[in-house]
Formats: sequence, structure tokens, C-alpha cells
Amino acid sequence: MALKQEGLKWDLIQATVKAMEDTGIDKNSIPEIKEGVFIERVAHYQAEAIATFISSLDFTITKINAPVQIEELKSDDLPANIEIDTLLGEYQPVLKTLRKLAEPVGLGSLIDSLEDEIKKAVTPLLEGGAKTPFNLPAGVLQSKAYVIIGEDPESVENFNVDDEDGQRQNTTVKVFREDIEDYL
Repeated sequence: MALKQEGLKWDLIQATVKAMEDTGIDKNSIPEIKEGVFIERVAHYQAEAIATFISSLDFTITKINAPVQIEELKSDDLPANIEIDTLLGEYQPVLKTLRKLAEPVGLGSLIDSLEDEIKKAVTPLLEGGAKTPFNLPAGVLQSKAYVIIGEDPESVENFNVDDEDGQRQNTTVKVFREDIEDYL
């Protein structure tokens, strides 16, 4: 098998050859670089040691931008204040028309009484008496969320990545050996 002339192992071989030249070893006395010679074996084991060392480390993510998918968002029904004209709805024009018809014959106060009774009936709904399902238009909801890879924190209240301590405590990056095989 031909020696791959790229990656960490090759870089280590090249560093060893350069060090030999820098320390006065004659280029002609450096053996041919191929599989199984001393320089190749040293570079192989150095690359293995470096890979083992790196893959045993935890790294800290200091910045991550990732989409967050909110799977479920619930709330109790929200109280709503409703204007009297809205509550009277379709009956408002009817009451106005009845008043116009009743006033010339002296029955306007009867229509006023009817309207007052309807207003009394709907008054409890004016200030927070109605409930509306939780359904907000875009831009109204503010939320706080984190992307979680690995172990879920106990609470977002205790999950702070604004400073280095929070970053160290709440983020971890691992280098997997399989992911660096091509670089050795």
C-alpha cells in the first residue's frame, strides 16, 4: 500500500524530515519514506496519540445559530375586553332603526329601556369577562428557547450561555474518532 501524502501522519513525517535537516543530518542519510520505516512508524503512532487525545477532549461552543422548532405552545384562555358596540353586534342597527320609528309616536323611551337591558346583560363581558383561545398573530409572542443537544437542562431559568462560565457548563463538543480518520 502506498503511503498517503496528505493528512496528519504525512505532516508529522514532513516535520520530522525538516527537523532532521535543521539539525544538520545530511539529506542523503534520511531513508526513503515508505510504509514500515522508522519515520513512518513514529509518525503513525504520533498521529494515533494526537487523535486519541483530541477525541477525548470536550470543546466549548461559544456561538451557535440554529432553528428552534416549538412542538407545542399552550396557554389558558386569555381574558378579553370587548367594546359595547361589538357586543350589540347585529342588534345595534336594529335598535337605531326601532328608535327612529318609535320616537315620532312617543315610544323612544321604550327602545332606550330595551337597549339598557341588553347593555346590562352584556356588561359583564366588557372588562375581561370574555375568554379568547390562545391564538396570537405573528410578532406578538415573545419566547425564550434553547437548542439542546445531549442532556436537557433542568430549567431554562438556570440555563445561561451569556458568559464563559455558562458556556462551559452548558455546552460540549466532542470530536469523534471516525470523523477524523481521513485526516490521519
